[in-house]
Amino acid sequence: MSRTIRNLILVLGDQLDHQSTVFDDFAPEQDAVWMAEVEEENTHVWCHKLRIAVFLSAMRHFRDDLTEQGFRVEYHELTTAPSHDKGKSHAEVLTKSIRHLHPQKLIVAYPGDDRVKTNLEKTAKDLDIELEIRADRHFYCTPEEFSEYAKNRSGLLLENFYRHMRKTHRVLVDKQGKPEGDQWNYDHDNRESFGKSGPPKISKRPCFEPDQISRDVFDLVEKRFAKHPGRLEHFDHPVTRNDAKKLLRHFINHLLESFGPFEDAMWTDEHFLYHSRLSLPLNLKLISPRECIEAAIKGYEDGKASLASVEGFVRQILGWREFIRGIYWLKMPQYQDLNALSQTRKLPSFYWDGKTDMNCVHHVMNSILDYGYTHHIQRLMVMGNLAQTMGADPYQFHEWHMAMYVDAVDWVSLPNALGMSQFGDGGIVGTKPYCSTGNYINKMSNYCKGCRYDYKKKVGDDACPFSTFYWDFFDRHYDKLKNNQRLAFAIKNLEKMRQDQELMSGIRSRAKQLIERWENDDRSESAKKQRDLFS
Repeated sequence: MSRTIRNLILVLGDQLDHQSTVFDDFAPEQDAVWMAEVEEENTHVWCHKLRIAVFLSAMRHFRDDLTEQGFRVEYHELTTAPSHDKGKSHAEVLTKSIRHLHPQKLIVAYPGDDRVKTNLEKTAKDLDIELEIRADRHFYCTPEEFSEYAKNRSGLLLENFYRHMRKTHRVLVDKQGKPEGDQWNYDHDNRESFGKSGPPKISKRPCFEPDQISRDVFDLVEKRFAKHPGRLEHFDHPVTRNDAKKLLRHFINHLLESFGPFEDAMWTDEHFLYHSRLSLPLNLKLISPRECIEAAIKGYEDGKASLASVEGFVRQILGWREFIRGIYWLKMPQYQDLNALSQTRKLPSFYWDGKTDMNCVHHVMNSILDYGYTHHIQRLMVMGNLAQTMGADPYQFHEWHMAMYVDAVDWVSLPNALGMSQFGDGGIVGTKPYCSTGNYINKMSNYCKGCRYDYKKKVGDDACPFSTFYWDFFDRHYDKLKNNQRLAFAIKNLEKMRQDQELMSGIRSRAKQLIERWENDDRSESAKKQRDLFS
């Protein structure tokens, strides 16, 4: 087809939104959609096989949906032969497409990655073609609105922003702007753990069997990205809008009520518990945050879930998700270079292959390798907790998170991983480092049962690494953290412990021993190679 193209509509892999602003004035007889699978997006971090498969499958399904609706789609598809590619990056492939198609203008919705946005702007400038970046109405709050909100504020607190968003968008508030139930936040009600008998009955989740499109992607991934971490056998993620809506309905009808009280709990071999798993379709934009919030509120009104559970779900989407995106665009690109505690160690090899004798890490890593997913506490208080207290480079932890989780996009991963999890931003996102001894993991899970390490011990060969590193972390960073009021209890305990020189010497020695062991661990050469790619 050789007709002249007015607007070339760029649809990125995390913009699979039929309601996107890029389609507002789309004219089938004049415009075309451009989509591209490119090697760089799968290798700039060493992506999990499932992450690659999910993105490519979802993109191909979206392409076919557009084609069936009469859209002209210029689609660059990866093959098992890299030599057939038209380029390794968006910039290279797009440059060749522009020279072939000669569009008058490029249109894209606000990207989710500053790196991609910068590259698109440079490509357009180099080729002297107009690039129009449109607002992404998938979100409630634009970067410009967040910037205006943040202006003249000495600090940015989630709770204040969350209340602002509730009032602005009339969510769970009355006509006077007062919160439903006379309480803004029910977080205190949502911290329960399971008893010895484990979690109450969990409704069977909808299955998403791979179709031919997904199976073709699997074949590509296994051949072209064979050395990447992870497994494809447990592929069970929504890659179409219909799948996403099915997942939302099931969550509201069967899981939402239990999600609230048990959202922080963990249990052996329970990969999802009562969590919605909607982060993936939300971040691909197969479903909108408004749909999720409206469905949850209707569930509350219909008596399917308590206000505490619904508010907790709403807070994650309307509060945290929008807050994180606002921080990202407010602080980039300088944000990615922040390292408030000057931590530089590499992540151990078991962050890629799961081969460790720490029971909690072993089980969490199995979920990551099988599903490319764990819920927020497993990310924050197991994998993130260990990385932070052992002294890992915060940006490397973000890169690991981007590589290993199917729902990771830069705008959401960077502030969550580098900021919230690793305190790399020094308190922009979270007001304190989020870390704990093994006692917290024991309280919120059954992981510690049968583990060779004792969560109560700080020193000795059987001391829990989490407990050892926790105190070693505060000891190393005492001068930087001693005046943080939210850490007063931990700092006071550390000061008492410092009076026992033998104890502190034992903690420091044990921490050093663990680090040296992990640095010299050669059980997995492929995992070490992947780890070294991030250095």
